Amino acid sequence: MGAKGKLAVGAIIGAAVGVVAGVLTAPKSGRDTRSDIRNKAEDAKDQAALKRDDAVFKAEEIADDVRVKAAEVIDKFMSGKGKNKNDN
Repeated sequence: MGAKGKLAVGAIIGAAVGVVAGVLTAPKSGRDTRSDIRNKAEDAKDQAALKRDDAVFKAEEIADDVRVKAAEVIDKFMSGKGKNKNDN
């Protein structure tokens, strides 16, 4: 996992801990507190799924770019453009 991925995971965990701490310390009834925790957990799950989908999409884009560049390099090499100038 890269630095950006670790940062994102850390941010998500930190936000979740902060939300839980805030909800637990708020002066509400147990039912309201449990409902708030359930709602916040669902929101966090949805956000994590969005981040995961975004990461997968970006990884697929990068893989496609690498395939295109590799094909270009192979085509250049196979067409003789990759030869040294001294190899006439």
